Amino acid sequence: MPINRLMRSALVLAVAATSACLDSTAPQGKSIEETEFAASLGVDLAASTKTANGAYYRDIVPGSGPAITTGKISVRYTGYLSNGVQFESNISNANPLQFTFGQEEVIKGFEETLIGVKVGAKRQLIIPYDLAYGSFNYGPIPGNSNLVFMVEVVSAP
Repeated sequence: MPINRLMRSALVLAVAATSACLDSTAPQGKSIEETEFAASLGVDLAASTKTANGAYYRDIVPGSGPAITTGKISVRYTGYLSNGVQFESNISNANPLQFTFGQEEVIKGFEETLIGVKVGAKRQLIIPYDLAYGSFNYGPIPGNSNLVFMVEVVSAP
């Protein structure tokens, strides 16, 4: 009998936990437009292009050659929280980040804001939390964080 009671208690706790996760009143992150960005990031939404899913990008330095829409791409980048705190960079690494469009190798917003970029471009990406890590903490990145990346495209097919 104690095992049945334990199993019943575990089931009740599991249902309660699942219900809490589905609660639509759970705190959400701010939209890009509601976010206050550190001045040091130089975010200018008015000068940026908004994607269909709510991310923004702006070419700081235009690249050359054809626009990239598929295949493997290599980039150097630095990632920032909206308050200006740097959380990651591969600028000084010998090897740039390589990924293939459409293979879910990077966060959705990162890939989405690089479609159409040209080799040699330096682009600022402003990615909403729901196209990044959502409500989950990811290393030094708190849940519901809108992110800013400075990216340089090193190579593409």
